[in-house]
Amino acid sequence: MKSIIYCRVSTNKQTQETSLERQEVELIDAANHWKFEVTKIIKDQASGYDLDRPGVLEIFDLIKAEDIEAILVQDETRLGRGNAKIALLHCLKKEGVKVFCVSHQGELELSESDSMVLNIVSMVEEYQRKLHNLKIKRGMKRAVEKGFHPEFNLNGQRNEQGRDRIELPIEEIVRLRQNDLTFAEIAATLRGFGYKVSKATVNRRYQEYMKSEN
Repeated sequence: MKSIIYCRVSTNKQTQETSLERQEVELIDAANHWKFEVTKIIKDQASGYDLDRPGVLEIFDLIKAEDIEAILVQDETRLGRGNAKIALLHCLKKEGVKVFCVSHQGELELSESDSMVLNIVSMVEEYQRKLHNLKIKRGMKRAVEKGFHPEFNLNGQRNEQGRDRIELPIEEIVRLRQNDLTFAEIAATLRGFGYKVSKATVNRRYQEYMKSEN
């Protein structure tokens, strides 16, 4: 199982440096015992209540790049504390990554309260996704009723700065705007038809078009 060893202390005092070294030794021994392949050893010196830690950000980069399957920590508080811990556990669960603790002598066993909170967070996220999809579906239906024609090609073109400039059906954007759709509704509608576009981009293109027409 491909894994990352994660060590954390709350400050950069000399005594904490010793704790980091001790965590590393214990976790290497645990990885060998569990026969895990250690891809990287990551160390943070930051509060467990803080999500903005260099090591945490690196973990999620490696999860994507290296197909990481497990995170090894001394105990669950090394991963984080309070809401930060819940947020990280939720993100790791979504990525299919397991957490193993020396203190648990194996995979992390969540407390009843933590499990309940994670279930609630997952449920809320699922309903948000459903609501978002319903809004897109409603926007697409409304746009078609207002005369939107989705049969445009999706090819992009490069601008003079070398960045991708998304090709959008500007006349349809103008038409939908004139039919009282908001920029958010227009963007959601275009995404439903396959255009990767934000509300800000739709707004900008609309303003550019209006200026060019004046």
